[in-house]
Amino acid sequence: MKIATFNINGIKARIGALTDWIDEAQPDVAILQEIKSVDEGFPRDVFEDKGYNVETHGQKGFNGVAILSKFPLEDVTRGLPGAEGAGREGVDDTEARYIEATVVGDKAVRICGLYLPNGNPAPGPKYDYKLRWMDRLYQRAQALLANEEIALMAGDYNIIPQLEDAARPDAWRDDALFRMDSRDAFRRIENLGFAEAFRLREAGAGHYSFWDYQAGAWDKNDGIRIDHFLLTPQCADLLNNCWIEADIRGRDKPSDHVPVWVDLAA
Repeated sequence: MKIATFNINGIKARIGALTDWIDEAQPDVAILQEIKSVDEGFPRDVFEDKGYNVETHGQKGFNGVAILSKFPLEDVTRGLPGAEGAGREGVDDTEARYIEATVVGDKAVRICGLYLPNGNPAPGPKYDYKLRWMDRLYQRAQALLANEEIALMAGDYNIIPQLEDAARPDAWRDDALFRMDSRDAFRRIENLGFAEAFRLREAGAGHYSFWDYQAGAWDKNDGIRIDHFLLTPQCADLLNNCWIEADIRGRDKPSDHVPVWVDLAA
């Protein structure tokens, strides 16, 4: 089962590029972030006509996540548990950032698609919200491990885990994506017993999943790696490979992110 996570930065702006990629890459499952569309505005027919089951958790103009699957999707849930009292100051936590479903192939795989808050400017209320959201993700991660099932949490984490994951780490020192509290929160989840799929297959620097639109970042390869797969032990046992499809960033009207893939024996 080949699964890709892809922050598409707007379904309406990127529909041509996305469908071209779908036709070419043929993912079994695509976990999308930043669809920036309400559920009823998502062009589900386009993907259903290509043989995909479609589930979305959308929001007008911002955020939004989706799962496209060639396999049946069961037990779909929307929203990260624990939202009560966890929103930013003065704002209820209604941001569409999380979706779960079980994909039923040769084996059942629980897919958790997420778009973690950016958190900038930091420090400040947005950063506090990011850290609270990560606390809730930690709680959900504990529950997934307790279930002892094949499961993964994938998406745009907005976290640069370590120095090797940025071309210029010093430029990110005070950014919410690289502040120590953010990195510690990510590591705390990983240390529960999750495997970070990409680092099981690739070591060292120079591997990125995001390049800003500004200052020629793509041409300079001035990137960061912020799109990740965390696998339960049962899922990690099925991992054949994990890779970043970096060349997509150089195509017409690209997202500022590129797809990251896992291939599971499932």
